[in-house]
Amino acid sequence: MLAGLQNVTFEFGARTIVRNATWHIQPNERIGLIGYNGTGKSTLLKLFAGDYTPSEGTVERSRSTTIGYLHQDLLSFDTNGSILEVAMTAFERVLQLEKEIEELGKRLEQNTEDEALLHQYSDALHEMDTLDGYSIHHKTEEILQGLGFANTDLQRPFREFSGGWRMRVLLAKMILQRPDLLLLDEPTNHMDLPSIEWLEKYLQHYQGSVVIVSHDKYFLDRMVTKIVELYQKELHVYNGNYSYYETEKAMRVELQQRAFENQQDYIRQQERFIERFRAKATKAAAAQSAMKRLEKVERIENVEIERPNIKINFRVDKTPGRVLATLKHATKRFGNLTIIEDASAEIDRGDKIALIGANGKGKSTLLRIIGGTEPFQGERVWGHNVDESFYAQHQLEALDVNNTLLEEMQLCGSQKTDLELRVLLGCFLFSGDDVEKKIKVLSGGEKARVALAKTIVSKANFLLLDEPTNHLDLHSCELLIDALNKYEGSFLLVSHDRYFISRTANKIWEIDEDRRIREFKGGYEEYVQWKERMATRAAEQVAPPPAPVQAPPPAKTPPPAPINKEQKKELQKQQRIFQQLEERIATLTGQKVRLEASLADPATYSDKTRFVQAEADYKKASDELNKALREYEQAFEKIMDLEKNQ
Repeated sequence: MLAGLQNVTFEFGARTIVRNATWHIQPNERIGLIGYNGTGKSTLLKLFAGDYTPSEGTVERSRSTTIGYLHQDLLSFDTNGSILEVAMTAFERVLQLEKEIEELGKRLEQNTEDEALLHQYSDALHEMDTLDGYSIHHKTEEILQGLGFANTDLQRPFREFSGGWRMRVLLAKMILQRPDLLLLDEPTNHMDLPSIEWLEKYLQHYQGSVVIVSHDKYFLDRMVTKIVELYQKELHVYNGNYSYYETEKAMRVELQQRAFENQQDYIRQQERFIERFRAKATKAAAAQSAMKRLEKVERIENVEIERPNIKINFRVDKTPGRVLATLKHATKRFGNLTIIEDASAEIDRGDKIALIGANGKGKSTLLRIIGGTEPFQGERVWGHNVDESFYAQHQLEALDVNNTLLEEMQLCGSQKTDLELRVLLGCFLFSGDDVEKKIKVLSGGEKARVALAKTIVSKANFLLLDEPTNHLDLHSCELLIDALNKYEGSFLLVSHDRYFISRTANKIWEIDEDRRIREFKGGYEEYVQWKERMATRAAEQVAPPPAPVQAPPPAKTPPPAPINKEQKKELQKQQRIFQQLEERIATLTGQKVRLEASLADPATYSDKTRFVQAEADYKKASDELNKALREYEQAFEKIMDLEKNQ
């Protein structure tokens, strides 16, 4: 066991977070910790990390167990150093050894015959070699690049980056430390899709245990093999991924409901029997016996799923025209960096668009351009009767931390009374005295709900949503999905949550290599399938079309020049090689397509062994195909040269 809770009760003031909980984390486990916002998931991680002490029970940790804890409070860290330097602090001993070796080298230059100094120098070099200290720069760069940083970013100061990018640097540092137990609190917040996919692959091979708090269903399905749910102050364990948890929980609830109903039927029958015969002398003993049996029955609780239901209802005040917004020949640059160039697009009434792509592609910038808050070259034409409302991450930061919830809602300019605002905040689980809380005491999820409430007050018919699911729990994400599906207006959203996009969008936008907006008319699942088909087609078109292997043209009337027999033999040999390569390329292309289909199947990622094998087979097939294509081109060139010389 790496770490565990033994009969732990933890109270936060008058509030009990968890009661009499026991949970043991074993080596190489992949665990998803889930629960509704405010139930105490982050608090549990802090108990493991040693930041909190339990009210009762013990937190057990092996003496040798190292723990890495990634959480949002780390954003308070600041430094003038580059992000490469920050990430490399993971190798504290290696950096210390580098200084020692440099210092010992200088001393040896002055005193070459000091044996004690030579021994120290030799020991330091040996320890550096043992710790693989000469490859730390390469390892650090590899991890940072995997998390989305460009080579040019590595020497930039840490403080130049936004909160989301800073969290990635600190995640890189934690990964490089390779702790026995990784505690990750919403690691995919602020990450783009390529970085999430890289993190998934990396953690699949991670030699240690990982506990993840996340609202991303796809991420949990691919990453974890066990779910621990914090529900009604107790821990409930499910041995499977998130999809298994959903099925198993529904089954458990159904079984408990049946058991409860059966027991209630039995209790009613016994009570009727007691009521009927307790006054009769001949049956009094039997009635007394029935009463004693009832008293001894261990009552099964009724299944009442306690979950906070946010009542999200986006209202539309007026109907817009057919076209909501048109972008014409838009260009946006930041210095030498071009975000979009000569891009055009149109948003029609009823469009529910997801804008996807890697970080740094300019998704949030494009959102602001369409929202009219970002200057650019080109033209943005607004449609008739369009009322927009913008929800973005910066709005959470823009909340005045010294205001109460009610004061913050009053500043929206909605002309609603305090009573109406209290009712609206009640829909977002802020009831009674909660509305008098200061913004600064709210959790990330609670701040997100306040910002969402401010968006809803507007009654807009066009929503611009930048990462709306960040800080929301899985259940709140489902409620937001339902609300957006019922929403009568249109929206353009940026999100890294693949499940959320697949459930809400009917169009996909992507900023392509030419810095233009590429539109796909269809949902996310169809878009992924289309991308796979395009990639397969592109791979097939890499090879030049097979040239027919023909016999040398028949001799013409003029007498033929003397034939070089050696050249003729070489030509025939190259033609045979060429034909064999054509057949091999066709076989390898088919093999690669099948492996791509396997890697696109989510079931592949639920089995670690299968995923590792599929990935290795795909890499091998790709390498062999590239090699065959190179040999094919060389053979083709040789044939052309030999035919010229005939």
